[in-house]
Amino acid sequence: MQFTGSLRNIALAGIATAIALAAFFAAAPSQVQAVTPLSEIEAGDLIRSVSNSAVYYMGADERRYVFTNDRNYFTWYDNFDDVITISDIDITKTQIGGNVTYRPGVKMVKIVSDPTVYAVSTGGTLHSIDSEAVATNLYGSSWNTKIDDLADAFFASYTIGSPLTLETDYNPETVMNAIETINTDKNLRAPEGMNITDSAFSPIDVTIEVGQVVRFTNTGSTPHSVTADDLTWGSGTLQPGENFIKQFNEEDVYTFFDSYNGTATGAVYVELSP
Repeated sequence: MQFTGSLRNIALAGIATAIALAAFFAAAPSQVQAVTPLSEIEAGDLIRSVSNSAVYYMGADERRYVFTNDRNYFTWYDNFDDVITISDIDITKTQIGGNVTYRPGVKMVKIVSDPTVYAVSTGGTLHSIDSEAVATNLYGSSWNTKIDDLADAFFASYTIGSPLTLETDYNPETVMNAIETINTDKNLRAPEGMNITDSAFSPIDVTIEVGQVVRFTNTGSTPHSVTADDLTWGSGTLQPGENFIKQFNEEDVYTFFDSYNGTATGAVYVELSP
């Protein structure tokens, strides 16, 4: 449901996305730090490149996740003290996994073009708040200072859940304390590995759960690729040592081949979680 009255007027003059991002990056550490090899980066690290102050979260799935603005970042972290600098080349070797969503329980959110206000729960799930009374009970009398605007473009990173009609439906402190890391919030897990040798995929198939990722690594001595049989996705050319990470979000059997070696084929079996 949508609020009426005062809530309709909250944050209508939200900062434009480009300006917010520029301010965020300007606030990030600008002094170049010692460069850390990509091989030393671990899941949960905050990273940036030498020539760009944009800060990313390195997920357990070996992909980097984007902080959409400073307000988003500071629901997870207090400062930039733990940001690690890697080389410009190494940052390009890490694939973008998606956007970081607000930490559950810290703030309420809305989009500029819609007065509906939402509480945030795990995985970027949004729950519309039924009334100002519910908002007051959840976030106190200053609830209207705890709402951030989302740019319409970033709203797609969230999913809509059930509305909150009673304050007992949701406890901000409880949901915040339950989700301490972005890995936990997004249920990110280490990739299943599959090598592309000069003669075959090894192993020839893997079984994963919906939402998991597979890392395809060229361990051969010549270029290789992984290309879907139906041509809907593919890695492009992978030079020796390069890898490609693919997330599989639907239950199915995904078959593929190496376009540099048509006899090399493989499959990923994607199953629902037990």
